[in-house]
Amino acid sequence: MNVTLRGLTYLRPYLRLALGAFVSMLVVTAANLYAPQLVRQLIDNGIEAGSWNGILIATGGLLLVAIVRGLFSFTNVYWSETASQGIAYDLRNEIYTKLETLSFSYHDTHRTGQLMTRTTSDVEGVRNFYAQGLLQLISAVLTFIGSMIILFTTDWRLALASLTTIPVIIGLFVWLFSRMGPLFGTVQRNLGILNNILQESIAGVRVVKAFAAEPRELGRYTDQNEVLYNQNLSVIRMFSLGFPTVFLLANIGTLIVIWYGGNLVISEELSLGTLIAFNSYLAFLLQPIFQLGFLSQQLARADASGKRLFEVIDAENEIQSPAQPIPFAADAPAGVVFENVHFSYAGSEKEILHNISFEVLPGETIALVGATGSGKSSIVNLIPRFYEATDGKVLIDGIDVRDFEVNELRHRVGVALQSISLVSESIKDNIRYGKPEATDEEVIHAAKLAQAHDFIMEQPDRYETMLGEQGSGLSGGQRQRIAIARVLLVHPRILIFDDSMSAVDVETEHKLQEALEPYLDHHTAFIIAQRVSTLRSADKILVIDEGRVAAEGTHDELMHNSHLYAEIVHSQMDDD
Repeated sequence: MNVTLRGLTYLRPYLRLALGAFVSMLVVTAANLYAPQLVRQLIDNGIEAGSWNGILIATGGLLLVAIVRGLFSFTNVYWSETASQGIAYDLRNEIYTKLETLSFSYHDTHRTGQLMTRTTSDVEGVRNFYAQGLLQLISAVLTFIGSMIILFTTDWRLALASLTTIPVIIGLFVWLFSRMGPLFGTVQRNLGILNNILQESIAGVRVVKAFAAEPRELGRYTDQNEVLYNQNLSVIRMFSLGFPTVFLLANIGTLIVIWYGGNLVISEELSLGTLIAFNSYLAFLLQPIFQLGFLSQQLARADASGKRLFEVIDAENEIQSPAQPIPFAADAPAGVVFENVHFSYAGSEKEILHNISFEVLPGETIALVGATGSGKSSIVNLIPRFYEATDGKVLIDGIDVRDFEVNELRHRVGVALQSISLVSESIKDNIRYGKPEATDEEVIHAAKLAQAHDFIMEQPDRYETMLGEQGSGLSGGQRQRIAIARVLLVHPRILIFDDSMSAVDVETEHKLQEALEPYLDHHTAFIIAQRVSTLRSADKILVIDEGRVAAEGTHDELMHNSHLYAEIVHSQMDDD
């Protein structure tokens, strides 16, 4: 419940709309409570008295109440829905912003499908409650209190008789709500798992088809869909058990009022109009209880969704900018030093990097080589603070990377990864992703350096060619060259190529190296690669083995001094 109330803080920008909806709700509630009095007057002062004047006054009043109720019902719904859409808009923006700023370690431990569920289904669950559920809750409470007051002022004996079943009904709804909350939380979690399977299957559809794994994926999806189906059936069973019982108790209460009130009318202790009005107020007394029952479902869903949303909003980001960041020096090649660096991934006791120490001078090109899983990518990921070293320091120009403002650090460290992420926009927009204000000339220059210009000019609309999801329609090597051009365009002080030329053919790689050679003279570069041609061009090579620097030196030095490096080179040459 506290989570749901916390969501009220998001109403502040829409306070006028919320107040308008609240006032409209008060008018509608007052109109509903006044209508039975007009019915009583119609019967007692009009029909039974045989007075056309009484009938006209009462029916005119009922017509006016209907018009007022209809008008303010419209403003109630319109303003509350508008405010709730604003809340949903703000929540989606806040959660997306938080997800974009959270560290890699958070995304490593949370499934994409579940995060998507939180930004869509869970936001909608909270929005629905604030759209009408909250006002209906207030209206139900006010209607219940108003009906109680009118019932006791009309006839206290009949009021006490009508209340015989109310405590039992309220107790039943409390029991239902206590069971609903956990059930809806489980439903939302299982929906997140189902969405994650769907996201994985669609994103990896080529792998699925390559291995003819459609039956396996269908089985995974069907199994989880069945779990979600059974959870929803549990919710339905709970409602199917509770609400028929509630209606039975309500009907018993109505029978008590009709029987007891009928005797009072026969004995002329109560007028017929008052009994009919009293029965209407009894309906108003029961209606809020029914509303609360239905709202318990909405409230339980909103509470479960709110908890999941605020788990993301309140998640701590381990990568934080310092209170007083140190500015970068002039745009010149930067020196990089690792001092006794240790690193483990979040939630894992296994240490990936052990006491890594090395120095890279400004303007040097360093190649990292080693077996898969040796820790090469983990090393370069610490430079832009994608992850935080668990011990030791990473220094740029003698300054700890934790002393820089995070966004400025990442702007000065350009990273081209092996797994390319392209957006569904034009080739030009993909290249200038990190520098949206770049001119066409700058984009073309970066593309030429990355050996991407020629194949781009062969595309239907050249640089304006729209790409499909993740650059579908381009080869792996073409996507990698676009990613390299994207990095070169921002002119970072430090360049990191994390196996980003693995899909490029040997001839193109040779041209790329020749084009980049004068460019790299003015930048500090880290290159993760296996090809001998790439390794030879580096000023220094670090051999990484099981999270340690096993050897370092030039290609010729390592061929004589490092048995592990010689094995890697010879195996690569044998493959060629």
